[in-house]
Amino acid sequence: MVPILPTISTFFIVLSAILVAIGWVLIAKNKKEAHKKVMISGAIAALIFFIIYSSRTIFMGNTAFGGPEDIKIYYTIFLVFHIILATTGAVFGLTTLYLAFKRNIKKHRKIGPITSIIWFFTAITGVVVYLLLYVLFDGGTTTSLIKAIFGF
Repeated sequence: MVPILPTISTFFIVLSAILVAIGWVLIAKNKKEAHKKVMISGAIAALIFFIIYSSRTIFMGNTAFGGPEDIKIYYTIFLVFHIILATTGAVFGLTTLYLAFKRNIKKHRKIGPITSIIWFFTAITGVVVYLLLYVLFDGGTTTSLIKAIFGF
């Protein structure tokens, strides 16, 4: 049985990517108000993901890779790639939103497509991490950040 919180958080990251894709189509059709609403919804879905993920990591812990030892190094390299993508995507996403709200549309148009592509790859790699940790293999041990730091 898959754990509920990772499943919910993965749902929200996928939802955010779907909403970004819809927003991209809407702006291509010059539906600016609909684009704005959908993109804000995508940002909210990403924020919900982040809140669930970070809360779970702090209080319950990260799940170690529980699959075969001989592929653990490949999982770890893939995970690092995903983390770099996610961090880059978040920074680009916040910047893109900031530019839109400040009505700096020229710069927003320039980095928006780049942000979207980074976010699509972030969502895809996030789903792969989820599948590797919870579906294809049994999850490994978990240690909460609080326990790791404070010992309780």
